[in-house]
Amino acid sequence: MTAFDLDIALFTSAQARAIDRRAIDGLGIPGFELMTRAAAAAFAMLRRRWPAARRLRVVCGTGNNGGDGYLVARDALANGLAVDLVALGPPRGADAISARAAFEALGGTVHPLSAWPALPPADVVVDGLFGTGFDRVPEGDAREAIEAINASGIPVFALDVPSGLSADTGACPGVAVRAAATATFIVHKRGLHTHRAELAGEVELQPLDLPQDVLEAPDAWLMVVSSLPPRPRDSHKGSNGHVLAIGGDHGTGGAIRMAAEAALRSGAGLVSVATHEANVLALNAARPELMAHAVNGPQALQPMLDKASVVALGPGLGQGAWGHALWTTALDMDLPTVLDADGLNLLHAEPRRLPARAVLTPHPGEAGRLLGIETAAVQSDRFAAARELARRYRAVVVLKGNGSLVASPDGEVSVCPWGNPGMASGGMGDTLTGVIAGLLGQGCDPYRAACLGVALHARAADVAARAGERGLLAGDLLDPLRRLVNGLDA
Repeated sequence: MTAFDLDIALFTSAQARAIDRRAIDGLGIPGFELMTRAAAAAFAMLRRRWPAARRLRVVCGTGNNGGDGYLVARDALANGLAVDLVALGPPRGADAISARAAFEALGGTVHPLSAWPALPPADVVVDGLFGTGFDRVPEGDAREAIEAINASGIPVFALDVPSGLSADTGACPGVAVRAAATATFIVHKRGLHTHRAELAGEVELQPLDLPQDVLEAPDAWLMVVSSLPPRPRDSHKGSNGHVLAIGGDHGTGGAIRMAAEAALRSGAGLVSVATHEANVLALNAARPELMAHAVNGPQALQPMLDKASVVALGPGLGQGAWGHALWTTALDMDLPTVLDADGLNLLHAEPRRLPARAVLTPHPGEAGRLLGIETAAVQSDRFAAARELARRYRAVVVLKGNGSLVASPDGEVSVCPWGNPGMASGGMGDTLTGVIAGLLGQGCDPYRAACLGVALHARAADVAARAGERGLLAGDLLDPLRRLVNGLDA
C-alpha cells in the first residue's frame, strides 16, 4: 500500500476504530497492549509538557478512553506522582476492567464524582471521559464532570479527543472539555483540526509503533508549507496572468481594491479593476499599479474580459441591477473565476452553470444559503458541507472559518492548520479572493490555487498577528504575503 505521512493524514472516527480492529485482529496485538502503549505515550507527553507536575487528577469514563486514563494514572503512581482518580462508573469491557485493576494494584483509589470538591488541588487534570465514538450531547454526570473540569482552572490534558468535541466534525453538540494539550492515538482525527479545534489545544500524534499496513486511505489532509517556484529569468508581466477584479458598488470600493491588490502581491502580472466610476480616482491614487476602469454595464465590461485570463468576481459587487449584469456577463465568458461575497449571493438567487475552472469561497452562512440549510447545519459537519458544495457546483470550494477546508468536486479535502481570531475582520475574504485569483493567473490549477492561497493567506495573517490579533487589518497581510509566496521567511 502507499505510505502516508501521518503528520498530515486525517481520518474519521470510523476509520480510526477500523484501524484499531485491524491491529488487534490482523496483527494479533491485544487490545490491552494498545491501551498500555497509548497510556505510556500520553504520560511521556504529559511529563514533557508539565515537568513540574506532582499531583494529577484523572477523570475516567466507563469505556476504553477511561481505560487509557486508568493506565495513565497507574504510570503516574509508578513514577512517584500523586493521583486522585475520579470515575463516572465501573468500567465496561475487558480491557478497561483490566486497566482499573492495574491502577488499583499499585494502591490507587477510585473516587466518585461527588468527591470532586473535597480532593486536594492538582497540577494537571487528565481527561479520559470519552473517546472517538462519543458524538452526542453530554448529560447527567458526564456534563457535570466536564463542567467541573473546565471550572477547575487547572491545565487539562485530553486523551485522544477532548470529551464533548466531535472527532469527526470538530463540532460540540453540548459542553466540551477545554484542553491545553491532547495526545491523539494512532492517527489524527479530522475533527481536531477544524471548527472548535481550539478546544484540543496543542495536538500531538502518538502512532503507538503500528505499521502502516493497518492503515487505509485518509479522509482528508492537512496543508503543508508551500510556495511558488522561482520564475524563469525571461518571465514578463504577460506570462504571469491578467486578473480582472469586478466589483465595488457604491460605498464598497475598498473591497475590490483589497482583492485586486492581493492579486498583485501574490504575483499576478497584470490586474485590472472593473468598478463604479466613483471608485476610480481613489484606486488610482492609492495603488497606481492597478488598472482601474469605470464600468457602467456589460458593454463596457466586455473589452476588459477579452483581455483577462482570470476573473475575481464578487467583492463589493452588490446584488442590484449593475452587479447582476456584470456577474452574468463575466460568468458567460467561462474564464477561470474566483467567486466570493455577492457573487455567491447572486448564485444562490439564480443558480447557473459555472465556468469549468471555478473556485467558490463561502463563509458558513453563504455555504448554508447555497445548500439550502442553516448555518448551524453547515458547522455541524463542515466536511460534508464542503464536499456537497463542490459536488453540486462542480467547482473547488473553500469553506472559510477556523480550520478552513478546500474541497474538490471529486471529494478531496485539505484542511488549513494556520490562521487566528484576528482574521475575523472586514476585508479578509476579499483579500483571499485576490490571492487565489493571482495564483490561478500564474498557472495553478483551481485546487492547487485554492489550497496554496488559503495557506498563504492564513500564514500571512499569523505573521501579521505577532503584533496582536485585535486590530489586525486585511491590508496587514500584504507585506508578509509577498515574502511567503516567494518562499522567504516572514
